[in-house]
Amino acid sequence: MKTLDPETLRSVVESVISRLATTGVQTAPAPAAAKSSSCGCGCSGGSGQRGVFTCVDKAAHAATDAHLQLKKLGVAGRAKVIEIVKGMAVANAEPWGKFEMEETKIGRLDHKIGKLLITKNVPGTEWLQPYAMSGDGGITLEEYAPFGVIGAILPVTHSVPTLTGNVINMVAAGNSIVFNPHPGGARSAAMAVRAYNEAIFREIGIDNIITTIESPSIESFDLLCKNPLVNLLAITGGPAVVNAAMKSGKRAICAGPGNPVVVVDATADLARAARNVIEGGAFDNNLLCIGEKVVFVVGSVFNKFCEELTKAGAARLNSQELERLTAAAFTFKPGEGGGCSHASVNRALVGADPSVLAQHAGASIPAGTQLLFAETDADHPFVQEEQMMPMMPIVSVPDFETGVREAKRAEHNYRHSAIIHTKDVDHMTYMAKEMDTTIFVKNGASVAGLGLGGEGYLSYSIATTTGEGITTPKTFTRVRRCVLVENLRII
Repeated sequence: MKTLDPETLRSVVESVISRLATTGVQTAPAPAAAKSSSCGCGCSGGSGQRGVFTCVDKAAHAATDAHLQLKKLGVAGRAKVIEIVKGMAVANAEPWGKFEMEETKIGRLDHKIGKLLITKNVPGTEWLQPYAMSGDGGITLEEYAPFGVIGAILPVTHSVPTLTGNVINMVAAGNSIVFNPHPGGARSAAMAVRAYNEAIFREIGIDNIITTIESPSIESFDLLCKNPLVNLLAITGGPAVVNAAMKSGKRAICAGPGNPVVVVDATADLARAARNVIEGGAFDNNLLCIGEKVVFVVGSVFNKFCEELTKAGAARLNSQELERLTAAAFTFKPGEGGGCSHASVNRALVGADPSVLAQHAGASIPAGTQLLFAETDADHPFVQEEQMMPMMPIVSVPDFETGVREAKRAEHNYRHSAIIHTKDVDHMTYMAKEMDTTIFVKNGASVAGLGLGGEGYLSYSIATTTGEGITTPKTFTRVRRCVLVENLRII
């Protein structure tokens, strides 16, 4: 099995340490799991307690055993697990949302609760219908088989919702899971895993279908990548951990970074566009990977669009306020060879309330304001960086084509998400082809791309880097073909 190279490990370690240092996220461990002697993986051991382990190897062995037990119960057993998980996520949305908010201290409580309530929209076993072919040569059946044990990485931005959505998709496919959560959300993950496992064990007698590492670290991530019982990796995180997973030697399904862009042309319903930008860009203080991060507006309607943003409840910053907020929100390092400086996001302001950002800007805003906005140029750090703050840069462009060109530059070819507001079908088609993003929303908020206000299904893991798109149970399966020659064709 391929070991992560030292440079990759170093970059991930630096990323984790930097995030913890700047966000002030508390990473105290969840209540202690049952302990045992040290094992071969070099950790302190730990036999696990309803899915919570201190040892990666023991978690993988327990998950393997659970997978084999689940296999005996068939699709009906998987469906029962999903029914339990969806029901518990909805029933516990408020206390679990509060728990996660208290641990991570980022985002909005009402939206953390809402993200759990809507996990009922994540697809389950109904997604895995077999495909059959019948002809003169006989019959062929293709079915979707599980990988076995999946190693999954969780982000601090949506710890329990991402865990829950992954469980539904992965168990529907017949897999068990070992989670290595972000250290900043580890207690929330452990709480949900214990509760889910207790209910599953009570109903069907299987423990450890879902497992998690109690005190996750870069070392536990490396062990998860190398463990021979882990057959597939599913990553929802930043560039460092995605790159590390893709170098692990295992197949990895990676939900990587994004910087979703919006273009508003002269034909758009500006009032509706403004409401949509606030709805998506302000959701959970802009922590969603699909959330609007920058808006390019054709100059002829720029002022009117800004007026509509204000009418819809957003607060505008002037140039001096924007300058002060930019100084607080980013640190700047000289580029290589003395070139242009590179902006790094101040993690302490990621997911912060608009009132907090306004204080840094020296601005006074009405109580309950959900989103700040300011006019910027196309090279501004708020445009070019995935800043995940409820502050929307608005860029005036001379024409639609220029807007799309600048949007493509700001999206950095992540191929994640893009949004257009227009009544011109030609413009919709042009931007869709130019952006080539996984999600493209027309005349709606970004969240419509996940079926919230639009048609479709929900998932909190959107595999843009590796191309699977919005994950479903099929994402976590192997296709198996069974062929019977010259028989059972009854026509």
